[in-house]
Amino acid sequence: MVEAGSPERRWLWPLLVSVVFAHTALNVARPLISYRTIAVGGDAVAVGLVTAAYALLPLLMAVPLGRATDRARRTAWIVGLGSAVLAAGSVFLASATGLVSLALASTVVGAGHLLCMIAGQGLIARFSPPEHLDRDFGWYTAAASLGQLAGPLISGAILADASGPDLLPATSTALWVACAMAVLGTVGILPLVTLRSPTQAGQGSARTVGAREILRGRRMTAALLASLSLLSAVDILTAYLPLIAESRGISPMYVGVLLSVRAATSLVSRLCLPWLLARWSRRSLIVASTAVAGLSLALVAVPGGGPLTLGAVLAAGGFLLGLGQPLTMAEVATAAPEGARGSALALRIWGNRLGQVAIPAAAAGVAGSVGAPGALLVSAAVLFAAALTAR
Repeated sequence: MVEAGSPERRWLWPLLVSVVFAHTALNVARPLISYRTIAVGGDAVAVGLVTAAYALLPLLMAVPLGRATDRARRTAWIVGLGSAVLAAGSVFLASATGLVSLALASTVVGAGHLLCMIAGQGLIARFSPPEHLDRDFGWYTAAASLGQLAGPLISGAILADASGPDLLPATSTALWVACAMAVLGTVGILPLVTLRSPTQAGQGSARTVGAREILRGRRMTAALLASLSLLSAVDILTAYLPLIAESRGISPMYVGVLLSVRAATSLVSRLCLPWLLARWSRRSLIVASTAVAGLSLALVAVPGGGPLTLGAVLAAGGFLLGLGQPLTMAEVATAAPEGARGSALALRIWGNRLGQVAIPAAAAGVAGSVGAPGALLVSAAVLFAAALTAR
């Protein structure tokens, strides 16, 4: 059996390997959902509905699954199960030729990702000593960022210039590659299947803790607000930056570079987290992450910014955006009641999913009236509110 407390910390590395492969598979598959919907004759409304199906099961499953991981002594197998479900969802997508089957396949992919996230974060919350919690969550999210960088590059290379009748077979090929990556994620976690907590749920408590009790602490609500505001900000930036760039005469190729710069600096910040925490407190970094990220989105919305200006702003904003997720994971885990870390982390994921629906919906309403910069200003306002709450 792998010892969680060993000096070599052997339990962490198989988890990180699994996370890289699972998130690579996810980020190969997710953009292909839209392309495949178009290939089978779907319009913009169909793309939205099929994409929304991805979050359907996570909203229903997150909190019950978190409670289940709190009660179980072995949970690494759930990470492997999530990767296996992700592989099955990719195959389902590759064989789907109708909008209903694509929506169902998208739901399966979302469920697989949820299983990986809740169980993976739960492992870190359970086995990382308090002094290493922020660092280990930073490495966990850095591994996910690596998958987020690799996935679109793989899918883009496979699709190349495919269009029209060539789009359907090209997406099928890419989805089989996603399946292979997800299978590697399952294989990567196998060394940990016998890893167990020394006591029930690793925390000596088997009682059921409700969402109301978890949310009672001020630290918890502040961390949840910061988490959902940061995650929805990335979605809004990804959705509206192309529109802003087009209005300023910036090419789509450069937009891809800008988004890659944002992702790369987020990865760097997560790797630098131990160094940053040696100098500043977790709360200070959460406040800085949300406030500066909000400022960067507001600056992107300011008219007249050219490519170099946007690159500098997004590099700084990406660095701060990257800090928020691991820090809020650690904050939620430490603020959770005894025996409820898995439930609290699952509630955080549920809140993230809700925020990814509600905040972009509000931003879209504003953008319809005042244009794409208005959507970024809505997200910036939510980030500023999260920064004030975190203080």
